[in-house]
Amino acid sequence: MIQYNISFAGAGRVAGALCKELYHAGFRIDLIVSESENSGRLLTDSCKASWSPELIFPDSTDVIIVAVPDHRLKSVLDDIRCRPETLVAHTAGSIGLDVFPEKIKRKGIFYPLQTFSKERKVVFKDLPFLLESSDKKSSVILENLARSIGGKVHFVDTEHRRMLHLAAVFVCNFTNHMLTAGKEVAFNAGFPFEVLGPLVKETISKAMDTGPENSQTGPAVRNDQNTIEKHLELLSFSPELQRIYSEMTRSIIKYYKKS
Repeated sequence: MIQYNISFAGAGRVAGALCKELYHAGFRIDLIVSESENSGRLLTDSCKASWSPELIFPDSTDVIIVAVPDHRLKSVLDDIRCRPETLVAHTAGSIGLDVFPEKIKRKGIFYPLQTFSKERKVVFKDLPFLLESSDKKSSVILENLARSIGGKVHFVDTEHRRMLHLAAVFVCNFTNHMLTAGKEVAFNAGFPFEVLGPLVKETISKAMDTGPENSQTGPAVRNDQNTIEKHLELLSFSPELQRIYSEMTRSIIKYYKKS
């Protein structure tokens, strides 16, 4: 495996997970740059790196991974100081190469298609990495980094990566919000969220095995208006949940009527 010296701009959830995984894969971590000294030093302690609040990177760094919130990405990239040969790659799913300033000649996108939390360890084996770069040499480096930690590599242009990022919002963010709604309804029935655990696991498992469009069940797919009306009555404690239920039900009925 080719060894690279890697630095990070950012010390949040994505930076932390990638930094630790790359470090344990045998790469040297040079520098962690973050606004918060506390989070920065916590991360450096785990990977024997240095910390700095300044976006000035040592000449020893081969790759800078920029993992910061989307709204801060452009300003961080504008402020980076590094040698011209250094590859700078960001991790944003919905932002392209055009965000980089002209001064950065070697640039790329290193987007892991996953949700990250500080308190949970992500399994990187077979994790999709959506990559894009300005040149062939940079593509090889990003591919090597992703494969070294078990990732599955996909070279994707900005338009298609944005669509996959949007798909991720549906299957992750929107699904999580539905779970939150289900938790609230269960609580109103006097049950903890855990009672729904086996159902949630089987729903996801079945969707992955047979396709979500083939595994839909419930009153909406049957167009069971009697049950639907009863459910809406039960949701009288929350007009917002009634609205969500009605919209989701309407969408499911329309989809399967069309099918």
